[in-house]
Amino acid sequence: MRRRDLLLQLVPALGAADAFAQTPAQPQTLTRPIPSSGEQIPVIGLGSWITFNVGNDRQAREQCTEVMRQFFAAGGKLIDSSPMYGSSQGVIGEALQKLRARSTVFSADKVWTSSDGTAQIETSRKLWQVPRFDLLQVHNLLAWEKQLALLQAMKAAGQLRYVGITTSEGRRHGEFEQIMRSQRIDFVQLSYNLLDREAEQRLLPLARERGIAVLVNRPFREGALLRQLQRHPLPAWAGEIDCTSWAQFALKFIVSHPAVTCAIPATGNPAHLRENMGASRGRLPDAALRQRMADHVARL
Repeated sequence: MRRRDLLLQLVPALGAADAFAQTPAQPQTLTRPIPSSGEQIPVIGLGSWITFNVGNDRQAREQCTEVMRQFFAAGGKLIDSSPMYGSSQGVIGEALQKLRARSTVFSADKVWTSSDGTAQIETSRKLWQVPRFDLLQVHNLLAWEKQLALLQAMKAAGQLRYVGITTSEGRRHGEFEQIMRSQRIDFVQLSYNLLDREAEQRLLPLARERGIAVLVNRPFREGALLRQLQRHPLPAWAGEIDCTSWAQFALKFIVSHPAVTCAIPATGNPAHLRENMGASRGRLPDAALRQRMADHVARL
């Protein structure tokens, strides 16, 4: 058989194996360590709230698969979901199977029940089609005493790698802080963006002090922040941190905070995914430039 014909036969297999390989010319993906282990994860992850809740719409499911394909190709790893997010878990699981990416993903999900957390977690795992989760979080502190004890027991038994808690939209920060101080957890997830900065006061400094990784949800206020910003031109000095869009500007503000491990913007749009992933490459702002970014947006 001629060499050319042999190579043509190998192309499909090579394509599947290298589906997420980064090209040599692609800038290095920025990562941060998980404090409790030192494991590095990329600073931009992928959320699934609303955007992956597409039910049985075949075209929409295929688009979500394409989003995940491009996410992995751009160096992404952490995908976050919840039983609260409708069909999102099953959509993720279907895409992971199609993309043969179960060994690539850093799977982050949640327990969201006041009753049988074990049963809910097993249902979620089957929907994701993963052998175990990397991270499980008590969603919005629902029955947190009961469910956090369950997650900690699972971690001790080797059924789970990391344990965390979540909040959003600034809710229950006082109780959240007390749990961070009193419990052994690996991750917290909270809301933080250019306009919602309450977490800077106590939660983010506490996370650094306690060695807790931070996932940031609602980086764009479910799109409302970007719609507001896009009415204005991107400042020319955004190029100093390699930003070509407001989405990258907003994300780099977040992930440049020294306590933040990973931001998880949600999207079901491949073009938006590519734009978001641009924030995981290039230069990040220092403290002075972060302040300039916040001041600029506050004036708009």
